[in-house]
Amino acid sequence: MELHKPKHVVLVSSPGLGHLIPVIELGKRFVLHHNFNVTVLAVTSQTSKTETQILNSAFTPSLCHVICIPPPNLVGLIDENAATHVTRLCVMMREAKPAIRSIISKITPRPSALIFDIFSTEAIPIARELNILSYVFDASHAWMLALLVYSPVLDEKIEGEFVDQKQALKIPGCNAVRPEDVFDPMLDRNDQQYKEALGIGNRITQSDGILVNTWEELQYKDLEALREGGSEALNMKIPIYAVGPIVRESELEKNSSNESLVKWFDEQPNESVVYVSFGSGGTLSYEQTTELAWGLELSERRFVWVVRAPTEGAADSAFFTTGSSESEGDEGLMYFPEGFLSRTCNLGLLVPEWSQQVTILKHRSVGGFLSHCGWGSTLESVTNGVPLIAWPLYAEQKMNATLLSEELGVAVRTAVLPTKKVVRREEIARMVREVIPGNENVKKNEIRERVKEVQRSALKALSVGGSSYTALSQVAKTIEG
Repeated sequence: MELHKPKHVVLVSSPGLGHLIPVIELGKRFVLHHNFNVTVLAVTSQTSKTETQILNSAFTPSLCHVICIPPPNLVGLIDENAATHVTRLCVMMREAKPAIRSIISKITPRPSALIFDIFSTEAIPIARELNILSYVFDASHAWMLALLVYSPVLDEKIEGEFVDQKQALKIPGCNAVRPEDVFDPMLDRNDQQYKEALGIGNRITQSDGILVNTWEELQYKDLEALREGGSEALNMKIPIYAVGPIVRESELEKNSSNESLVKWFDEQPNESVVYVSFGSGGTLSYEQTTELAWGLELSERRFVWVVRAPTEGAADSAFFTTGSSESEGDEGLMYFPEGFLSRTCNLGLLVPEWSQQVTILKHRSVGGFLSHCGWGSTLESVTNGVPLIAWPLYAEQKMNATLLSEELGVAVRTAVLPTKKVVRREEIARMVREVIPGNENVKKNEIRERVKEVQRSALKALSVGGSSYTALSQVAKTIEG
């Protein structure tokens, strides 16, 4: 009698830690919960030291087989000095299609399904050519997905730049999006990244279903709007599976610096430390770095700050190079106020460039997270019950900040977008004290209580029988036939 062979699923990831990590974690879910064989095809940047470490580390144990695809040569295809990271990603994945097709057509055992991240959607026809099921995995949330798939309609309905509109952009069944909150490709309709985003919005529905990194209880209204038959539905006519939150487990890399960091956290009181990090790609200007240092000092709260050298370039200028500069952390120290290090030596720690973020956010002493609001970092924060100070920089992070502060009530945020104006030290100190106050601030307790509710909701969704566990089981059942 022939034994049942596990199904084989291939996941395709574009470069960038915010794409690679959730793809790998989704692959692990298929292995651990459904006994699938999983292969991850990762188009790499080969310019990010941290990306290489993740691909070679405990993030990818024998659970998933990883095949790295070198970055295509983009010479002559983009303007190296002007191309945004979205344009670069889309062109990279377009040029990587022949390599992706070659690997998938030869890989054994034959895959039963292909799962593409949103920057890989031009490869969906490969699945049809090979008569294989195809899915798209959106590592962001349902409101963002709704804007993405509705953007071709907005392109036809609205004249002029979206950011110049006087009224919010209406999406059927969802909250409207303020013009200043649109994701980066919508900031300039003449830029190539806008045309690339429209293409993604059109192609994403050509798959057999979409997996979204959220959960039913968090974004029921947006998910229903995306589904056929929902109130004022966008009628995507393909299944939408809310399978999140998909986040990393705490995996501490053993080295002396990490051990000393954990020891420092162990010595701090409960919920007394604000963790400051702008993700894998975020950078600040020289002036903003100085103001942030003053703000942390004036708050008189404990802090751990992941330091990256300031730049006057784009806010996402470290996207393709995370962890690659040996001197970045030391260079950043030059831009702190005179005496800052000595005055705060007993109050805070500086970590060069990259940290074991999940380990930090799980620690009992962390009471707040000053974050760029990347969706991966956001989920890592709320699933550990840590409220946020929203500091959006690029991509869809402005939408995330609005969702967190205005709809979910788990974050405080700056009065003006940090990308428009330098946030001054007094406001920074006020926000830090709001999430990590003394006994005088009642609002903080409301934020902390609300983030604990969201945490419980997330854990319930992931548990056996929960909404996200059930949704992924439905996908697995379809793949199994």
